[in-house]
Amino acid sequence: MQYVYIVVIGLHVMAGVFWAGTTIAVARDPEIKAERFIRPQLGASGVVFLTGILLWYFFHEGAFGPMEKALALGILTALIAAGVQGALVASSSRQLAGADQATQTQLRARMTRGERIAGGLLVITVFCMATAKLF
Repeated sequence: MQYVYIVVIGLHVMAGVFWAGTTIAVARDPEIKAERFIRPQLGASGVVFLTGILLWYFFHEGAFGPMEKALALGILTALIAAGVQGALVASSSRQLAGADQATQTQLRARMTRGERIAGGLLVITVFCMATAKLF
């Protein structure tokens, strides 16, 4: 059974690092085309949420102490970040095809803003996950 824990934790961490890392990188450099990363980012967020559910079941079921409250805050900010990326970045990237230059500029600015908001939320998420054991 310990192998299952190791695999699930590994998937959770690797997908989370990819999601947060690419989000922050794209948010910091508008020259990086966000539309190239949004599908893998949302896929990674799905892996993070599925493995997170398993980890909660394995290690936190039935308890809701200070550690679980910190983790719940991190989960909430991650859910909001995924929603922001879906609403601002994914929807804008779908509209890019066939748009004129002025519209593309506006859509890219909206995508960068979405990545920046999501990046800030994911920083909070990482902080909550990293410090949850301190509580």
